[in-house]
Amino acid sequence: MITKRLYFIDAVRAFAILMMLQGHFIDTLLDIKFRDKTNLVFILWEYFRGITAPTFFTISGLIFTYLIMLARKKGKVESRLKKGVVRGLMLIAIGYMLRIPIFRWFKGEFDYYFMVIDVLQCIGLSLLIIILFYNLVLKNHTVFSLLMIFTGTIIFLTEPLYRTYTATNIPLFIANYVSKANGSIFTIIPWFGYMAYGAFIATLFFRYIKFPKFKNLAISTFLLIGMFLINFSTYFFDFIYSITKIELINNVSNYNYLFIRLGNVLVLFAIFYAFERFLKIPIILKIGQKTLSIYVIHFIILYGSFTGIGLNSLISNKLDPCKAVFGAILFLVIVSLISVYRTKANTYIYARLRMLAVKIRLIELKRDN
Repeated sequence: MITKRLYFIDAVRAFAILMMLQGHFIDTLLDIKFRDKTNLVFILWEYFRGITAPTFFTISGLIFTYLIMLARKKGKVESRLKKGVVRGLMLIAIGYMLRIPIFRWFKGEFDYYFMVIDVLQCIGLSLLIIILFYNLVLKNHTVFSLLMIFTGTIIFLTEPLYRTYTATNIPLFIANYVSKANGSIFTIIPWFGYMAYGAFIATLFFRYIKFPKFKNLAISTFLLIGMFLINFSTYFFDFIYSITKIELINNVSNYNYLFIRLGNVLVLFAIFYAFERFLKIPIILKIGQKTLSIYVIHFIILYGSFTGIGLNSLISNKLDPCKAVFGAILFLVIVSLISVYRTKANTYIYARLRMLAVKIRLIELKRDN
């Protein structure tokens, strides 16, 4: 079977991470008085900023699942799954580490804020869940594909049921993964829904990409379904409610952001896939492959990880729009260049983890002998 490299995936990841950088920079440093909800420029910025996280989660589920399926075709699925477990645990660990206030701890000042869940922990746990589901269906791609689209849809449809869930009766460490009551930015639900949809899309790419007309069909399908979700999904749920009178459907319709954002993601996929041949620019592809390094570096500079001294503590909410836009562009360039040309975080961490695994294995072998 001939498999193709999906260059548009790296391009989408690059777009998403750069949108995240500028979104975080402007949201953190722009003066409150310039956040005019009636200003068209601010409205557009806020809308497109809202696409970033859904895009990143969906593309993460897509690429991770696609790599698993490629590995199975090559007879290396177990190795890929082990790497996935390491990757998931590593993301969770880094997510916590970035919020550890080391110097405050040295002073004896402790709180639970470092336990809030952000994007890295959520993606890391999502990868582990995908691996779990993949093993539960005994690596059957058809069953896995159906399970992923079913799971994503159920998570989105039941969002009103857990929207205000506070998780007061479970340990804080676990509660933060399912509730925003304690300050978590992302929670596993509904965000795993986007990962599940990405995994479903990956199964379609893996199965049908060899066919000559697949690309045109994929682009058209992304565009049609995406536009339907954006423009008509709310009316569709209203129609279903008028027939069934199920209050849950009415609640989904009244706050239909998950399906609309999924529509945004699909339209974005269609655009990037359609113009894929123009996006095979080395710097774009490298940025798309360095998203973890970029995220870590931007977090340290902007939010002052470890030291507590970042741009947010120095000039938070003090910039006018011109300075904020110029600063965001400069921020994008500096963080991207550092990540692409000066860091090898992923390679280093993976190498250390592999060395640790080898040492543990050697100790076990010696003990058995």
